[in-house]
Amino acid sequence: MSKSYETTFRVRYSETDQMKVAYHPNYIIWFELARIAFLRELGFTYGEMEEDGMHLPLVEIRCRYKHPARFDDEITVRARLAQMRTSLLRFRFEVVRTCDDRLLAEGESVHMVVGNDLKPTRLSDKYRGAFEAAAGKVNG
Repeated sequence: MSKSYETTFRVRYSETDQMKVAYHPNYIIWFELARIAFLRELGFTYGEMEEDGMHLPLVEIRCRYKHPARFDDEITVRARLAQMRTSLLRFRFEVVRTCDDRLLAEGESVHMVVGNDLKPTRLSDKYRGAFEAAAGKVNG
């Protein structure tokens, strides 16, 4: 099983509708925040990957809403690497209300690994080991 990485923050007023419920597209943005934090926990930034010619364009996104997040709720978004293939990474996410760990949403994003030419490529050795460790793969 892969390790989960977390980021915690409060729902901002600008992210809510008139009923002070988080507007649904914000969950996708929160997934991205968690994915970027995940990369930092691995020891590098997405910006560094781009500078090295490694890009991770989104090719699929899914979100299932369970319960509403509301203005000023403290929420935690958990991200984990669910699948790693030669030129594909699949992340899974859970959004929970921090005070009671209630599951508010879950989803996943799928990213192709491409080079500067936008053609599929393998992760470079510089990054592959960290992703394999996060995915729980045994080297050998």
